[in-house]
Amino acid sequence: MPKKYGKALYTCRICGRTGGVIRKYGLMYCRQCMREVAKKIGFKKYN
Repeated sequence: MPKKYGKALYTCRICGRTGGVIRKYGLMYCRQCMREVAKKIGFKKYN
C-alpha cells in the first residue's frame, strides 16, 4: 500500500532523496539538487 502522508511521500526527481524536498510551484527537487538546477530553470537568486 503506498504511503499517504509524511515526508517520505515526496522524493526528489533527480536523486530520490526524501528530506528537504522543495514542493513549491511543483518543483519536487531536494534542496541540494535545487542549487544545481536553479540557474537553468530561471531562478535569479543563484545566478
